Amino acid sequence: MKYLHTMVRISDIEKSLDFYCNKLGLKELRRREVEAGRFTLIFLAAPGDEDAQLELTYNWDPEEYDEGRNFGHLAYQVDDIYALCEKLMAGGVTINRPPRDGRMAFIRSPDNISVELLQRGDALPQKEPWASMENTGHW
Repeated sequence: MKYLHTMVRISDIEKSLDFYCNKLGLKELRRREVEAGRFTLIFLAAPGDEDAQLELTYNWDPEEYDEGRNFGHLAYQVDDIYALCEKLMAGGVTINRPPRDGRMAFIRSPDNISVELLQRGDALPQKEPWASMENTGHW
């Protein structure tokens, strides 16, 4: 398993970049505009520590963030997303967003922190029970 990033939602790109980059000293690594989803992802890291990233998520449609929703999730890259999800379910963990696509799943910690699991490399071929499994709760 490899730590990838922590995601936080932001309400103003310019103010956030001023804080994280100009004031805190992080550097922008890459940016992705997703028109279909109406959001922008901006990945930052401390100079020399590019493997530990901060993902800023800006939703184009205004949204009030309450209940800690501005903190998005932890993300980990895994070797076999299906095997890990099976192990987690056997241990009593709810898979909130199953890996239907063979690439991404979400679970929650006991304290309700959302954790994203991402398949290392290419997505695995879709398979059951994951391909037809519905979401449970929110992630």
